[in-house]
Amino acid sequence: MSAAAKASPAARALIKLGLVDALSRALHLPLRYEDETRLTPPLDSRPGESVLVELEMVQVPAQPPRPGQPWTALGRCVISGQRVQLRFVHAHAGLRKLLEPGQRVRAFGEVRHSFSGCDMVHPQVRAVQPGEPLPATLTPVYPTSASLPQNYLRKSIAAALPRAPLHECFASADQALPRGLLPLRQAVLTLHHPAPTESLDALLDRTHPAWQRIKYDELLAQQLSQKRAQQLRRQSAAPRLAPHPNPLAQALLQHLPFALTPAQERVLAEIQADLSPPARHAVTPMHRLLQGDVGSGKTVVAALAACMALAAGWQCALMAPTEILAEQLFGKLVEWLEPLGVQVAWLSGSVKGRRRAAMLEAAASGQAGLVVGTHAVIEQQVRFARLGLVIIDEQHRFGVQQRLTLKDKASEGDGAGADPRSAPLEAHLLMMSATPIPRTLAMSYFADLDLSVLDGLPPGRSPIVTRVLGAQRRDEVIARMSGALEQGRQIYWVCPLVEESEKLDLENATATHALLSERLAPWPVALLHGRMKAPEKAAVMAAFKAGEARVLVATTVIEVGVDVPNASLMIVEHAERFGLSQLHQLRGRVGRGSAASACVLLHGGPLSQAGRARLQAMAQTQDGFEIARRDLEIRGPGEFLGARQSGAQLLRFADVQHDGDLLDAARERADRLLAQAPEACDAHIARWLGHRTEFIKA
Repeated sequence: MSAAAKASPAARALIKLGLVDALSRALHLPLRYEDETRLTPPLDSRPGESVLVELEMVQVPAQPPRPGQPWTALGRCVISGQRVQLRFVHAHAGLRKLLEPGQRVRAFGEVRHSFSGCDMVHPQVRAVQPGEPLPATLTPVYPTSASLPQNYLRKSIAAALPRAPLHECFASADQALPRGLLPLRQAVLTLHHPAPTESLDALLDRTHPAWQRIKYDELLAQQLSQKRAQQLRRQSAAPRLAPHPNPLAQALLQHLPFALTPAQERVLAEIQADLSPPARHAVTPMHRLLQGDVGSGKTVVAALAACMALAAGWQCALMAPTEILAEQLFGKLVEWLEPLGVQVAWLSGSVKGRRRAAMLEAAASGQAGLVVGTHAVIEQQVRFARLGLVIIDEQHRFGVQQRLTLKDKASEGDGAGADPRSAPLEAHLLMMSATPIPRTLAMSYFADLDLSVLDGLPPGRSPIVTRVLGAQRRDEVIARMSGALEQGRQIYWVCPLVEESEKLDLENATATHALLSERLAPWPVALLHGRMKAPEKAAVMAAFKAGEARVLVATTVIEVGVDVPNASLMIVEHAERFGLSQLHQLRGRVGRGSAASACVLLHGGPLSQAGRARLQAMAQTQDGFEIARRDLEIRGPGEFLGARQSGAQLLRFADVQHDGDLLDAARERADRLLAQAPEACDAHIARWLGHRTEFIKA
């Protein structure tokens, strides 16, 4: 039997929480504190306040408590003589032994005042000796699990603190620290055992000077890690691709029915600087994030970037998170590039048999210059002859390992390196997102990327009017849909997502489809949901795009990538269940043609404060960056980061939205520290991030 298996449940719970050594325990910081530094007479306590009361037990039931049964004991306060009833809703046998008559105990909890006296319901109780000194510091309450009692965790952390390596990583504190920050060991000890004179509010809202030091160190580690990732990429080699415009790109531009916007021209110049720098400069792998609001024209930028690879004799791979989005991109790229002699291969889970074998052969032989698909593009059987550029759409939908796997396929082909004795060339990476990223996130989580922003919309896009209505007006909305249909328009109706049950999703979508089919007859109504097979989804989307279906009832599978210019009305049912970015993406499915467009957000009630804030933001602005800023306020960074973190929280203590000054200070010092003290930087990164540095590489 292993040592871990022999350990007590509490010891195993420590390991499960990652508290495996003195440092990890020292950095497991309290959530809140209990003030057990003073005794309070029961009648002096305020409602909702937890206090420490010292009692001498007077009366205890003769029958020992049975597990899970209510049980009451009576004690007399040693300070004031007031009597206090200790009520335990779920009692256990150890209470009878602890609360024997004459025993002195300290009880911590809320005192409730009533006509019958003072009650404490389920207080924390421990036996004490007369005159036993009170704690000198506040009592920490740590994040824990059911199998890890607070007292066990407190003792484990207290024992680890003297042994924890909390020395300063950098020889000169002035070199690394902004003025006024505490030494690290002092900050950690203060947070674990603060004096009762410390501001409890500052400790809880993390504005205390000790918290400032912890958050600064974590932000510095993140900045150092991302700068280090950038340095390593700059030491790698990548293929030199053709400049823009090249003959292939010029042919595509002539073929397009529209001109590029100034924003698209600017972004293409930024991409060209990465892919085709001046001859005297070495070519290092591009690692660029292209962010642009819904409908800003990212697809044509991706096509022209692919032309830079294709014109230089290299292949390009484009991966999208859903089959609907990938197929939309595939159709657009085939329309644009195949007339120019570029073979575009298609890979998804639905491509099987001989067709799949033909696509794999086209990619492996280099016959297909561009390979478009879903996660199928990164499967082990997929090989490329000369992969020079990787484009990932909706990058936050993919996990770290998925992005790295596709990028690593560049080293598998015959053309991976110009010289067989040299290291293989890395592929360039262009990631795209229709979710604009607020400045603070771009400075922190995406600091290792070069950012390009499409901040203008192509001409001819119609404005979208957004209305927020209660669900009781659903019938009124359905009645008004007929007018849009009679004008030749098409309509989306998005059903709410019930995360707990795909079956409920399907039932809801099916019921809505049946209702609309009846109420809107004879207009044809189509149904699209996540449990349909890929060929069925493709057939439904083709019918809607061709105008054969006039109304599309769907779940959020149409959130991104769907482009039907004739659709001018979007109705989102139970809109309060969606995040702001999702709602903004859904609204972006209309307004793609010349007709006036509208988005109706139907909500149930009563709305939560966050739900109301989301819907108000949608009604007030169509600016994707303003919506992203508000979404960060409401939901935190998860909506923007997606799977970049691969399920791990990169920042445990700092909040990039509220700690901007600390983030600026860390960014300002990171480059200098990497140049002056690289080994100290490694130690600092290891202390605060550990294995999580792998996530930053993608």
